[in-house]
Amino acid sequence: MILRAQDSVLVVVDVQERLLPAIHDSARVVRNAGMLLKGAAALSVPVLLTEQYPRGLGPTVEAVRAALPAGTPVIEKITFGCTGEPAFNAALAELKRPQIVLCGTEAHVCVMQTALGLRQQGHAVYLVADAVSSRTPDNRAMALERMRAAGVTIVTTEMVLFEWMERAGTPVFKLVSALVK
Repeated sequence: MILRAQDSVLVVVDVQERLLPAIHDSARVVRNAGMLLKGAAALSVPVLLTEQYPRGLGPTVEAVRAALPAGTPVIEKITFGCTGEPAFNAALAELKRPQIVLCGTEAHVCVMQTALGLRQQGHAVYLVADAVSSRTPDNRAMALERMRAAGVTIVTTEMVLFEWMERAGTPVFKLVSALVK
């Protein structure tokens, strides 16, 4: 199924200050999450951002916070999967969009449990493979394998952005295509 901006929600999971230094290839996660956030803002795709126990893991890293569209809710949680947090479920239900684009950390814990919970709720889930990671490459790889087996569609940042845009020759195309260069 093709992603459509009007049907999508971008969910950014736990890209936090004290966790990120331990994450394998964290710069790639931050860079691609930033591209997704800027593309979402340009294409009016709503964003939900979560923070796992921010008193312990700190807030979302500044590079990601700076790219958030105005008014993006920051949902604190202590459950690993976002769907275990009532505030997340309420915010998602209010948006009434069937496609969930997912990125963040850690792939094998909070991201995977969120993806599996969203699938259980009946959502179409798209995991942005180049915008997720874990402390080890093995944990990331196994998480992607498990999510794919559970019906999660594995995509890349550029796949998401170009599917959301649908066409070239628009002002948004110029803006978003500049992000990927």
